[in-house]
Amino acid sequence: MTNKDFFAALDALEKEKKIEQQQFIEALETGISVAYKKENGIAKSVKVMLNPQRYEIKIYAYQTVVEEVVDEDKEISLEDAKAIKNSYKVGDMVKEELSPKMFSRIAAQTAKQVIMQKNNEIQKELIKDEMNNKEGEIVKGIVRRVENDTVYLEMAGTLLEGVMLPSEQIKGEKYNVNDVLNVYVKNVRTNQRGATQVMVSRASIGFVKKLFEMEVPEIKANLVNIKKIVREAGYRTKMAVYAEDSSIDAVGSCVGQKGMRINSVVQELNGEKIDVIGYSQDIGEYISRALSPAKVIAVMLNPDEKSAKAIVEDEKLSLAIGKAGQNVRLAAKLTEWKIDVKPYSSLTGGEGIDGINE
Repeated sequence: MTNKDFFAALDALEKEKKIEQQQFIEALETGISVAYKKENGIAKSVKVMLNPQRYEIKIYAYQTVVEEVVDEDKEISLEDAKAIKNSYKVGDMVKEELSPKMFSRIAAQTAKQVIMQKNNEIQKELIKDEMNNKEGEIVKGIVRRVENDTVYLEMAGTLLEGVMLPSEQIKGEKYNVNDVLNVYVKNVRTNQRGATQVMVSRASIGFVKKLFEMEVPEIKANLVNIKKIVREAGYRTKMAVYAEDSSIDAVGSCVGQKGMRINSVVQELNGEKIDVIGYSQDIGEYISRALSPAKVIAVMLNPDEKSAKAIVEDEKLSLAIGKAGQNVRLAAKLTEWKIDVKPYSSLTGGEGIDGINE
């Protein structure tokens, strides 16, 4: 490689891989230092001087002049320095320009290996920083293996490993090697072996929120706001939405024409049921909506205990409660009120007249 080619390569590294020239030069200095020690048995400090305008590369080995030598690799005694040049004094740097011819093929290979290793480290740090910036976003991952129900993915376009724990997976989903998945980036961590891992999820609330942001322009533009999302991944999600502008139909925006928008999200979640609910400051109305798809006849409130009794038609009781109590449980989480669902036939006498929202 000619010097001109070398500088062209440096420019390419900076533009294409976003590696600053100074970082590469530092790696080059380290590599040459190792090679110098390999060749001469001395690990002098090395300085690389580049002149891009003249395509010039100068390499210097140097030692600091000291009264008493502690580190022979980096220091030289004043007496020895004066033997080289009488004007040297303590604190000066004794430089020796190195010629590429001074290095054997083995030493040059050592330098190359160190440089490549440093280059890989820089690349990994850049990718790690990039992935940190994607925390809270949806990215693609390719399933590489499944061990003890934990899914390990190759994060698309990176050298990083994604990890999806069993608790972060959608119930009922099966993952096979080479499957390409949309996953939600929770955080980036360093494991016990020092390797960088991206912790990802398909079961998190954030995953659903980002899917709706991708499908609903009104959410992306903050015209429709998400008040709260509650979820039992693989089964059901409830999402409360509202719009400051009364002319905007928040629920309709999320559902889309003929259900196209919400169906796209449901498809990504492999058929998980999603209830989009219009948020209301009227807690009785909010609770009534939260129990969707059941139709609520009335809601009796107990503000002191922050509890409510929701009345539904007898034949809709199981729908309101949901399988294993799931529907009413999610409604309670969404509204942050305790909810007791009762059939209309349970009302006796004057019960339910006061405090009922209809």
